[in-house]
Amino acid sequence: MGQGGLKTSRENDDGVKMIITVAKPFSELLKNLERHHSVFIVGCAACATKCQTGGDEAVKRMIGELQTAGKDVRGSVVLDTPCDMRIVKRDLGRSVEAGGADALVILACGAGVQAIEKVLDHKLLYPALDPVFIGTTERIGIYHGYCGACGECLLDKTGGICPISRCAKGLVNGPCGGVVDGKCEADSTRDCAWVLIFNKLEKLGGEKTILRELIKPRSRAKRHILSKTDRERGHP
Repeated sequence: MGQGGLKTSRENDDGVKMIITVAKPFSELLKNLERHHSVFIVGCAACATKCQTGGDEAVKRMIGELQTAGKDVRGSVVLDTPCDMRIVKRDLGRSVEAGGADALVILACGAGVQAIEKVLDHKLLYPALDPVFIGTTERIGIYHGYCGACGECLLDKTGGICPISRCAKGLVNGPCGGVVDGKCEADSTRDCAWVLIFNKLEKLGGEKTILRELIKPRSRAKRHILSKTDRERGHP
């Protein structure tokens, strides 16, 4: 078992690897929610449930903690797979409770947060989990690398758009000098992640602190701790 009783990607019951997440410190989440009174909570019935960080029980705990902290929890839902925009549109896109909340608290990985952002782009989203590493899923289809499982999620600062995975250079301190008409210099068909971030924050009036502060190099501590069990079991 991994840290806190979590299963690592090699221990998944059905043999399919998954995204491993750990909870952000609750104090960090509360700080992010300072200017919001009402919230709606979204959980994940897939990977995060198996990690015990985003299923029904985790959502119930989050509701209790947020209510104790004085937040108005308008409702909650545990999506089958929040990283699937079809599921998000079907089960969350028309939710009156979600629509009436100031912000959404997401108990899912970065891919889930960003799939929800695509559907509810008029809402500010706050991840309650940090993804730490990713397994693989065997399925033929089209995929987007929206989450690199960096271990220190920045989506609360960037409007739900990840600069690490969606910038060709993985830049976390603003764009490079090669942006042309909002497009990436490495791929002219690709939107610059930092242009998307700025436009999103400008549109919703989000806090632009990430544009004024230096993001330090990411710590690999969480990835090291949670992958230690794999190494001890002889896995690379």
